[in-house]
Amino acid sequence: MFEKDMRFALLLDAYGELLSEHRREIFDLYYSEDLSLSEIAENTGISRQGVRESIKKTEAELLRLEECLGLVARQSALGRAAEAQADALRKLLPGLPPDAQDAVRGAISYLQSIHF
Repeated sequence: MFEKDMRFALLLDAYGELLSEHRREIFDLYYSEDLSLSEIAENTGISRQGVRESIKKTEAELLRLEECLGLVARQSALGRAAEAQADALRKLLPGLPPDAQDAVRGAISYLQSIHF
């Protein structure tokens, strides 16, 4: 049995529309719904080995897409940058006048609301 690498859930979110509906469904059942290979085989009418092969091929395709396009890596970098900016703004708060603090708190709130 092979272990699930949960980064594939992120890759599926980013590139799922580029997969065939059949492969996306199998991959989603495995990674998002946490069904076993046997359960997926039963639900889709293909063999357990066919499910495993589909998942492995889809993993390889998603990794290739990420290597070429880098969307998940960019999203992660943007999230880290937003959090760094929020941290920097938090450090500035104590020395600011009250009206400026409100504006900075709004900016921090906005940065925290960004989900990448």
